[in-house]
Amino acid sequence: MAELFGRRLTRREVKRYFGSADQAGGITLGELSDGRARGVRIAEVRTGSGLNLTAVLDRAMDISRADYCGRSLCWRSAVGDTHPAYYEPEGLGWLRSFGGGLVTTCGLTYFGAPGEDQGEALGLHGRISTTPAERVAVLQEWRGNDYVMAISGEMFEGHLFGGCLRLRRTIRTFLGARSFQIHDEVTNVGPRPAPLMLLYHCNLGFPVLGPEARLLAPSLLVQPNTPFAEEGKRYYASAGPPTRGYVEKVYEHDLAARGGRTCAALVNDAIAGGFGVYLRFRKDQLPVFTQWKMMGESEYVMGLEPGTNGVTGRANERKKGRLITLRPGQTRTFDLEIGVLEGAREIGALEREVRAISGGRRPLIGAFS
Repeated sequence: MAELFGRRLTRREVKRYFGSADQAGGITLGELSDGRARGVRIAEVRTGSGLNLTAVLDRAMDISRADYCGRSLCWRSAVGDTHPAYYEPEGLGWLRSFGGGLVTTCGLTYFGAPGEDQGEALGLHGRISTTPAERVAVLQEWRGNDYVMAISGEMFEGHLFGGCLRLRRTIRTFLGARSFQIHDEVTNVGPRPAPLMLLYHCNLGFPVLGPEARLLAPSLLVQPNTPFAEEGKRYYASAGPPTRGYVEKVYEHDLAARGGRTCAALVNDAIAGGFGVYLRFRKDQLPVFTQWKMMGESEYVMGLEPGTNGVTGRANERKKGRLITLRPGQTRTFDLEIGVLEGAREIGALEREVRAISGGRRPLIGAFS
């Protein structure tokens, strides 16, 4: 049933009031036409609740823009929307085409810090976020009293004599929803085993990120990933104001789970009576949660990043015994839900959920090593 304009409407009522469901929400395909973004295909998604998303079809169907009732949910970098042709794979070149956004996919065969693994030079965060989708399909239909809106596509990453992985992605939401789901299936379509690393780089910004913002997560262990993160590590969950000269801090969290499921959120009690963005996912699919804390001026962003691995590079993950290898024909699935928390009651409910998942345990704060 669609929750629209303070009312719960059945399929019959929507059809009575609207000539078409797109009067309230829907999916519109388009193409950007200016500057370095020229030619980039997009899909605009409106749920009718005030939640609007832009999925960039030519960049792994990542979510470049997202807002709720006029409030941005994400941080956007000065780079802006960029055609994948501008991707630079070497070293930190990935940053030259990183526009931020609500979801940037990292992987598929590597992500994290640049380095070398088994003689292969690897740049920052992998290639998949600059891969265009194929076989794009849009679904908008009634299923009972739910109006389902979904867009799907496929991305391929691989090379001759190397690993060949296919990512099948579906983004789904409903008329009246304040959340959406990403369902990914990664399959080894090649003739030989291939490494798999996948990270959802979720970049939250103002106004949900502000001086009063705080991270909610059922963390059992919080481990600084850099020497800079060691300083002030006990304040990992708080934000603070934009600060000139701030050096980014990265923390790896071991999250508790209940029934295999866990969550994390960034909330700001000072905005509109309480406002937040939450992530829900399965720890058995995405066992490592990385927090990127960057409180710089204009680079003011908190990254909530569930993934298969940490972000110190594939060689380190191999040494730790955490690197996944897909056999030919093998598939791994991943599910992520992102939604809005509105008001003190919803924030309080998530706080109670976090305490229940963690069993009320306080997180242990580790040391950088």
